[in-house]
Amino acid sequence: MKSIIFQLNNKVVNTLVTFGGMKVLSRVFAFYINSSIHVAFAVVSLLAITVLEYGLTVSWELWSFVFLGSLTGYNFVKYAKVAGLHHRSLTNSLKTIQVFSAISFIALVFIAFRLPINVLLIAAAFGLATFFYAVPFVRHKNLRNFSSIKIFIVAFVWAGVTVIVPMVASETAISGDVLLTFFQRIMIVLALILPFEIRDVPYDSLNLKTLPQQVGIRNTKLLGLAVLLFCLVFEFFKLDSEVAYIVSLLVFCVILGWMLVVSKTHQTRYFASFWVEGMPIIWYLVFVLFEQL
Repeated sequence: MKSIIFQLNNKVVNTLVTFGGMKVLSRVFAFYINSSIHVAFAVVSLLAITVLEYGLTVSWELWSFVFLGSLTGYNFVKYAKVAGLHHRSLTNSLKTIQVFSAISFIALVFIAFRLPINVLLIAAAFGLATFFYAVPFVRHKNLRNFSSIKIFIVAFVWAGVTVIVPMVASETAISGDVLLTFFQRIMIVLALILPFEIRDVPYDSLNLKTLPQQVGIRNTKLLGLAVLLFCLVFEFFKLDSEVAYIVSLLVFCVILGWMLVVSKTHQTRYFASFWVEGMPIIWYLVFVLFEQL
């Protein structure tokens, strides 16, 4: 009898430990997503793709600067308004993200002093676009309120930071191929944004006039697929392009195109915020894989 009770107690304890461990992992994962660490890794992956494509050499300071800048910038855009309205009643998780973002920003400033002035000036130009994306500057409106350009602002910033900034940092000339990569990157980020636009249709104000609100979800998906197709076509206009990059880009566009097709207004919790947003990471890994073959 005592043996049976002991075994039952062990099972209960093991179940509780497992449940507790899963709960901790769930919280850690939620913090990883909500604090924009995942986004920052995605941006750094796009930077790494540019470095690998053009054989650039960049310092660890630039890697850190892009990672921390993406993290703090994205959190600023996401939480600035919320923090301003509810600064006395913030949840513990949001307070933790605020503290984490503040520490990251301090580290960002410290690293900025180690970068050349020309790199900082270029980065600052894209940083201003991020700042005014969240902060009103014209008739109490920010860039996010201008429905016709808001997704292009995000794509422009991501493309600039991951293509133009490393070129300047490595003192590499901005050639025609680089400009094509820049426009490709804009199109890629636009396609990455669309599943989020579709997801947010039930929650977005009609005043925002997002793409799915204006042309419908089906047409948004078709436009996204067309953008990815143009992105692939652009590759064949480059004077110097390697097979590994072309194949990895093709794999990336096919997977992202599929994700766009299956996107809907009621998605699973992390479909967009983890899987879609993590596509640049997958692209980089595929690129590295084919480089080794």
